[in-house]
Amino acid sequence: MKDKKNSEENRKKIFKQINKEAIITLILYFIFFAWWYYFAYIYTPSNVDDYKFIWGLPAWFFYSCIVGLLMINILVFVVVKFFFKEVDFEEFEK
Repeated sequence: MKDKKNSEENRKKIFKQINKEAIITLILYFIFFAWWYYFAYIYTPSNVDDYKFIWGLPAWFFYSCIVGLLMINILVFVVVKFFFKEVDFEEFEK
């Protein structure tokens, strides 16, 4: 009986961890999309003559695609390192 109760508690912990990781993943995706959308559509001047260039790339592209990619890679690394945990699915199946 005690084994079954302990197993049920482990299942709840695993579900809680999986849900937490899914929510964090969605938040990261939203941050990346908002960053990309802002620089690709809102930050972009409407007149092509007003474009600013960084390393030969339009500033909107540089910030949305280059800086955004670096930013999200760093954020994902930090989140995986500190918030994600190893889940033993073999124990979960029992």
